[in-house]
Amino acid sequence: MGRPVRGAYRGALLATLLLLAGAVQAAQPGRAAIATPHPSATVAGLETLAQGGNAFDAAVAISAALAVAEPYGSGLGGGGFFLLRQAGEKPAYRFLDARERAPLAAHPRLYVRDGKVDPALSLDGPLAAAIPGLPAALADLASRYGRLPLADSLTPAIRLARDGISVDRIYRERASWRLSSMRDDHETARLFLDHKGEVPEEFSLLRQPELANTLERMARYGKAGFYSGPTAEKLVQGVNAAGGIWSLRDLADYKTVERQPIRFPLADGRELIGAPPPSAGGIALAQSLAMLQELPWRKSDRVQRTHYVVEVLRRAYRDRGLLGDPDFVAIPQARLLDAAYLKKLASGIDARRATPSSSLPPSPPLHEGDHTTHFAVIDKDGNAVAATLSINLPFGAAFTVPGTGVLLNDEMDDFAANPEGANAYGLAASQANAVGSGKRPLSSMSPTFIESEQEFTAFGTPGGSRIPSMVLLSVLEYLDGQPVSRWPAVARYHHQYLPDQIEHEPGAFSSSESAELQARGYSLKPLSRNYGNQQVLFWNKAKGSLEAASDPRGLGLSEILEIEKLK
Repeated sequence: MGRPVRGAYRGALLATLLLLAGAVQAAQPGRAAIATPHPSATVAGLETLAQGGNAFDAAVAISAALAVAEPYGSGLGGGGFFLLRQAGEKPAYRFLDARERAPLAAHPRLYVRDGKVDPALSLDGPLAAAIPGLPAALADLASRYGRLPLADSLTPAIRLARDGISVDRIYRERASWRLSSMRDDHETARLFLDHKGEVPEEFSLLRQPELANTLERMARYGKAGFYSGPTAEKLVQGVNAAGGIWSLRDLADYKTVERQPIRFPLADGRELIGAPPPSAGGIALAQSLAMLQELPWRKSDRVQRTHYVVEVLRRAYRDRGLLGDPDFVAIPQARLLDAAYLKKLASGIDARRATPSSSLPPSPPLHEGDHTTHFAVIDKDGNAVAATLSINLPFGAAFTVPGTGVLLNDEMDDFAANPEGANAYGLAASQANAVGSGKRPLSSMSPTFIESEQEFTAFGTPGGSRIPSMVLLSVLEYLDGQPVSRWPAVARYHHQYLPDQIEHEPGAFSSSESAELQARGYSLKPLSRNYGNQQVLFWNKAKGSLEAASDPRGLGLSEILEIEKLK
């Protein structure tokens, strides 16, 4: 399945399918599938597969294309998590941690001025920027797992940056949210706003020649083309001239980290393969699903099911305050995923009444920006990638380093800014996630696989602290046997322990459902807009079928390459 291809991309897509059909031999699953939040990124992935690349090469192409087409959601100035499946009789799973690192000069009181946290310092400008990880991830994916040279996989993104990308409604919406901050930086305003300093008109052309040059240096020199040489020198000079604290050593020392994914057994022979710390998402999902397995959620009406889901989320999110960068703090992962512990948590859920969060032992919650991006791809051999990428808030720190086209992240805001009290959002601080030299901030990004002998699925979405709850709701649709198109479209609600309330999309609950939830002791907070942009894949091994779906809330494009039919 897949959404119709828009006219601007139809020719490129059809040409790619024809090339792929002639180049690929039958294999299991024998087809490829891609789901991304932007049509140009989907086409970049298809083009790379057509050239003989595998899912890992396609992931490089998609990530780089999203860096051009969605500067509000990800980019070379940001980072992300890549969950990998290597095909084989017994699949192997890898997790590539490309989360940004705090500069070596960072310290716990970096954003404290006159005894108080200045929230603007961790949101806007170069002091808010951690050392980017995405460029290293692209180079590592290509060299360790890909079939094609890095230069080949970066070609579509270079072309997009030079020729331009059409401004769409989502770009305009995100730019309007950050307009004031974008205007404050001359380079960001010059590149991403119109000549009057306003949000560009829809369908106007966004060209990024400096970014194209930076990508070309990466294509020629690999990781060194970003983290050393002229690009690195421009980055450090530009950041420090504007008040940042980067050094050439910060860039030279950056490395991705290969970590062991969370692997957690589920019912019916399924296994959850999820994101480990510094992601908080994999543990939260495993905990939530384990608790739900102890509860009759499948047999419940909608209000009762919501009740169970909210209560397991409440308990899972409470434990996030114990998590941080595993290279710096001890993570009690085994205890948090212990079957007896999770059964005890589930047994404490009242089937009819909300559990006040104040009655549970406290643990500090997490704040993070919610405008990331996500994609999923599987190739004909069964290699697969689910990746969630971010620069934190829309357009990151709203600071672009002159001469590079690199829009920097503001991921430093994902640390606990004030270790002695609440952060800028009124949330209690977490010592495990305090600002520290070289640390990676905690994240909720949750690229996720679920696999059994009969099926393979991939899930993921942007959305900050709401990511685990969104993925959980989609996973429940899958476990409930609902059509793949329903998984990313399901109405969303969220609870994260504190604040003690259910946030939900407009229309997620009927008036009678809202009234019944309130009667059970819940406080409901309707949001003014929908959120998230999920991309999913489903490979039914037993039937030999492959499906993909993009969130109807966004502009995403999911496509199945029906190779056998084209032959």
